[in-house]
Amino acid sequence: QVRSVRSRLLVDGFAYVRISQFMEKTTEDLHAALRRARGELGGRSIEGLVLDLRNNPGGLLTQAIGVADTFLSEGVIVYTDGRVAKQRQRYFAHPRGTEPSYPIVVLVNGGSASAAEIVAGALKDHGRGLVLGTQTFGKGSVQTLTPLDNGGAITLTTALYYTKSGRSIKVTGVEPDIVLDVSGDE
Repeated sequence: QVRSVRSRLLVDGFAYVRISQFMEKTTEDLHAALRRARGELGGRSIEGLVLDLRNNPGGLLTQAIGVADTFLSEGVIVYTDGRVAKQRQRYFAHPRGTEPSYPIVVLVNGGSASAAEIVAGALKDHGRGLVLGTQTFGKGSVQTLTPLDNGGAITLTTALYYTKSGRSIKVTGVEPDIVLDVSGDE
């Protein structure tokens, strides 16, 4: 069993959370990590968070939306746009369960892709987190798998993901607010 969320306390009430990929229980595990951090702080508030998404290849869209929604209380998290109307969808943040507005630094690099880019882009566009690192991979596309009669299949890109500000994740990835080589893990 792979753990997608690892965490620890840093100094002076700052927490560190690493999400290695977005799996079925990532949002739930993130909430548990934040509760643990508050417990270790003796009930004191978290003063700030380092959210590490470096080398995170992505994963489940629902979990990326859940993680972003943890820190955002309103607005568009991400939207898709394609040629067909059913491929045009918007995903929104909600006020329930939103974390307090402590400072967040999001670590990214060229290995941060897909769902990781959705979270980083949402926190950046809402002014909720400072993105630090190098430009992300740029894997912001919705792909549809179509089975073929011969037993094979074909994968087609049917829509693209866009951040709240209208930037295509596929075209540019997420550009950090501060460019700094933060390669490696933890």
